[in-house]
Amino acid sequence: MSSAEADRPENESGYVGLAPYLYYTDATEAVEWLVRVFGFTEEVRFADASGEVFQATLCAGPAKIQLAGVGPGYWEAKGVDGPVGQLNIVYVPDADAQYERVRAALGDDADLDAPQDQPYGARVFTVSDIGGNSWTFWQQFSDTVELPSGWREIRAHEPPSE
Repeated sequence: MSSAEADRPENESGYVGLAPYLYYTDATEAVEWLVRVFGFTEEVRFADASGEVFQATLCAGPAKIQLAGVGPGYWEAKGVDGPVGQLNIVYVPDADAQYERVRAALGDDADLDAPQDQPYGARVFTVSDIGGNSWTFWQQFSDTVELPSGWREIRAHEPPSE
């Protein structure tokens, strides 16, 4: 067993983590934007001879975000018009404080809806980044979920409630 395997937490699946891998036409600009606007920290970047980022790792607390720069011809070669954005959820202790940080960083460009309480016990707001990816900042405040009439909660490894 390697030392990396010995250090891996015990779990059924053997998984040790999960990170989104996001594509940006200009990864250098994306790294700077994500650090400035969201407050992520940069772990490492790999730059080409001209100094442009082609791959980087950012951190949101202990969670890692991988990103890569792809040229404008990348999407055309794949037969699509552009990147297909995705939703990334970042868990935060205070959605209102994160909202104020993002709003201040974006300045006059801020087109944000204020955080809203959701029936699933979370206070959230969502913002799109410069690459078209959506980021929801999520503050969980309750484990109680208000389900519509007729709906029910089913948790893995528990018998369904009647």
